[in-house]
Formats: sequence, C-alpha cells, structure tokens
Amino acid sequence: MLAAVVVTAIVVLCIALVVAVARDQGPAPGEVATAYELAWDRLDFETLWALSGPELRDGRSKHDFITAKQAAYDRNPGLAGLASDVVLEEVLAGKEVAVVRTRVELRQGAPVHNELRLARRDQHWEVVAYELHGSPSARQGRSE
Repeated sequence: MLAAVVVTAIVVLCIALVVAVARDQGPAPGEVATAYELAWDRLDFETLWALSGPELRDGRSKHDFITAKQAAYDRNPGLAGLASDVVLEEVLAGKEVAVVRTRVELRQGAPVHNELRLARRDQHWEVVAYELHGSPSARQGRSE
C-alpha cells in the first residue's frame, strides 16, 4: 500500500514537472526586443550574441563576433549610452514568428523607431532581423 502511494506521488510530481517545463516559454517577444535594444545601447555584444539568431551573427563564432563588434565600436565610443528609454510600440506575435516595433527615446534628439523580427527556436525567441527607422545620426556607425 505504501509503495503504491509513493509511486503515485512520484508520477504526480513528474507530471507536474512536465507541465511546468512545458509552460515555461521564456521571455515574450517584446521583452526580448527590449533587451536587444538595451544591449545595443550598452554595446553589450555578448548579450546581442545570445539574443540573435544565426542570421545576425555574421557567420562568426561567438568569440569572433564579439571581437569584431568591439573593434568596430571602439573607434566610435560615443555610440554607447544614447538611450534614455525603450518603448514597445507594437508587438505582433504568432507561434513561431513575431514582429516588434520599438521607439528608442534618446537622451538628445528625436526618438528612433526600429523594427525587430523574431523567430521562436528551441523554446525561446531569437532576433533574426533588425531594421533601423530612426534618424541618420542615430544610425551612424551601427552595423549588424
């Protein structure tokens, strides 16, 4: 009798664990897009690598990607810390793809509007395309 209760308890716990894992969908597309925008503003290339799909990694390994981006932005240190806030303007999400439009409020100047396209892979969202719609001065030097 005790063995049956223990087995039943184990089965119930296993089912609860499977349900909990299945429900853990990770951050929503809007949260990923916001994190991506903020990582760009901090020139945090490790986070950019983690949030990007292979489409935005330039065919490079993580080390090569980070090294190349750091070298490119070391020549333009004034491109970090420009944003005061990131606002989600629109989030259109399906099961496998999402489009997020953001407004990056700059510390100086007009806001920048961007469009990020995301794909759901391995239970998490990855940024697969990034299009700047802001002012030319805000775009200067930013290369994917």
